[in-house]
Amino acid sequence: MTLSKTVKGTDKVNQQNNLPDDYRPAEDEPFMNDRQVEYFRRKLLDWKTELLAGSRDTIETMKDGTRNIPDVNDRASEETDRALELRTRDRARKLVGKIDAALRRIDEGEFGYCSVTGEPISLKRLDARPIATMSLEAQERHERREKVHRDE
Repeated sequence: MTLSKTVKGTDKVNQQNNLPDDYRPAEDEPFMNDRQVEYFRRKLLDWKTELLAGSRDTIETMKDGTRNIPDVNDRASEETDRALELRTRDRARKLVGKIDAALRRIDEGEFGYCSVTGEPISLKRLDARPIATMSLEAQERHERREKVHRDE
């Protein structure tokens, strides 16, 4: 898990260039220390790189895949597959925006803290969903309020 420091969106020099590949943030270290911040920065950048590569592959496949299919059922099947792939890529595009926002929070020193309570977000939650902006408790409250308003 090593990335170049020149990846778009990371002009700052990484504080911890020698982060071991097997490093995992631990609860017994200071929260959002340099190693943890670098770990999450790399995780986000790797995820973004993967999503962008998938988008490029989709574009190439769609350029090459345009053909005239005489069978109506085959054509319908291919159109359904295309629509599903485009929907997936649209979700990936939105996810890249959230990743960029998380990288900005890292640069601003706000990453890892709940946007509602200001409390630290658990390392397990951040590891599973590094774009999280709320602690699990705040997210659950938010979703309950949303459900109540949606049901009315």
